[in-house]
Amino acid sequence: MSTVPATPTPSFTLAERLKAHVQIARLDHSIKNLFVLPGVIVPLSTYPALWSPHLLVTLVVAFVAITLVACSNYVINEVLDAPFDRLHPIKRNRPAARGVVHTGAAYVQWIVMMLLGVGIGLTINRMFALMALVLWIMGCLYNFPPVRTKDVPYLDVLTESVNNPLRMLLGWYAVTAVLVPPVSLLVAYWMIGCYFMALKRFSELNEIGDRSVAGAYRKSFQRYTPESLLVSVLFYASTAMLFLGGFIIRYRIELIFGFPLVAFTMAMYLKIAFKPQSAVQNPEKLYREPMLMASFIATTLVMALLLFVRMPWVEQVFAPTLPSTTAPTTIVVPAAPARNVIVAPVVPAQ
Repeated sequence: MSTVPATPTPSFTLAERLKAHVQIARLDHSIKNLFVLPGVIVPLSTYPALWSPHLLVTLVVAFVAITLVACSNYVINEVLDAPFDRLHPIKRNRPAARGVVHTGAAYVQWIVMMLLGVGIGLTINRMFALMALVLWIMGCLYNFPPVRTKDVPYLDVLTESVNNPLRMLLGWYAVTAVLVPPVSLLVAYWMIGCYFMALKRFSELNEIGDRSVAGAYRKSFQRYTPESLLVSVLFYASTAMLFLGGFIIRYRIELIFGFPLVAFTMAMYLKIAFKPQSAVQNPEKLYREPMLMASFIATTLVMALLLFVRMPWVEQVFAPTLPSTTAPTTIVVPAAPARNVIVAPVVPAQ
């Protein structure tokens, strides 16, 4: 009887393993921490007195803490996804999928980075540290069985994108732990994140093509279709704009002039999602789309500027013209005969 020699286990040098452990932290994804900025800018636009030279130092420390917690989540994501990444035509080349990463050391790396991030957050304030811990916990729910929300259609998008408002809260509490952030802005930020994430899923599914292969790589793809993902994209975009509009009307009516730029940027992102090997699948590579980057930068600058500008005439243009329904008032209603009038109480809206 002939015997087939076993496939030798690849060996890696210490330098290769160290490099792999740095890679799985995905420091290049730190660009996503820019989502912290609205949480910094909005309270400063409301209360400029919050600004001080010390705040700049606090923001640098906050950025380090957020990066450590986010990288901790990336580490465990890479380790737990290694068996599935081996089924992906591109992700199978990731360090963990190739077996370069030492699993035990990666778990230590995961915990240590979280402890450092939350510990540094405590030097800022308790609310900041709490949000950093929640960000880490959401990473656990997203990756660990039996919950592993990344395997559940739609829930995967919702739980991954909740990191957007969490990052906003981290920026907010780095500036102030007293002011309460508007719920409308948080929900809008969450839904915009869902819009981006659903388009990422759509692009991935289109790129793989074969649904059986896609379903083996990511369980949620067993129930997703390109059509269902695009329908969800419409839902997320509509909801995001609803709550953004609520925030604009309630707090900063001047932001309405930046809305066309927001809509244009979202439309460009949708278009890019249809491209082969789209950068939408790897947001850290979106810099390769110069038109999108120009639109995004213009939108960010205009919206940030409008937060600090006051235009009373705009408020007059959009002033309510209908009776409200909560505060008591009176209107004169003609009755029959016409010479008599009835004074009727009406409860207007706020």
